[in-house]
Amino acid sequence: MQSEGTSSAYPGWHATTILMVRKEGQVVIGGDGQVSLGPTIIKSNARKVRRLGKGSVIAGFAGATADAFTLFERLEAKLEQYPNQLTRACVELAKDWRTDRYLRRLEAMMLVADREAGLVLSGTGDVLEPEGGIMGIGSGGMYALAAARALADQPLTAEDIVRRSMAIAGDICVYTNGNLVIESIAI
Repeated sequence: MQSEGTSSAYPGWHATTILMVRKEGQVVIGGDGQVSLGPTIIKSNARKVRRLGKGSVIAGFAGATADAFTLFERLEAKLEQYPNQLTRACVELAKDWRTDRYLRRLEAMMLVADREAGLVLSGTGDVLEPEGGIMGIGSGGMYALAAARALADQPLTAEDIVRRSMAIAGDICVYTNGNLVIESIAI
């Protein structure tokens, strides 16, 4: 990311809409596949949603790809250190992220969920539980979040809400496409 007063010869990377919905015995995280460099789509099928913790945790990232992979690896290590304790693992990761000189420079956000909790993690030390079990991050995250909230009281499954909301976000946000990766856990 550029800070004020600096310029770069390279346009900023933009990409990603990640959405989490927890409803009626299911938690679902979905993410689009688009990665853009300035006005150019350089990849349309990136996999931004993954399973961690021997499959018991699903996670999606928004931000710089290498940074996100570093955070996935660090979260995986914390999950091994604190098995079946997603919230504790995330708090410990957020502490490291906030205080470690290397990690502090990472530019990404994560949505993570297991059977018990769904959380948003950021480099500012935030570990937040979303209201109503719905949260969106990334360039199209707020569009997907708004759509999901509007659909939440409809007779739809969590996965249906994610798919419809991501489609709406893709229609609005130029940095979001329809190539979805969706992971779910029964709760």
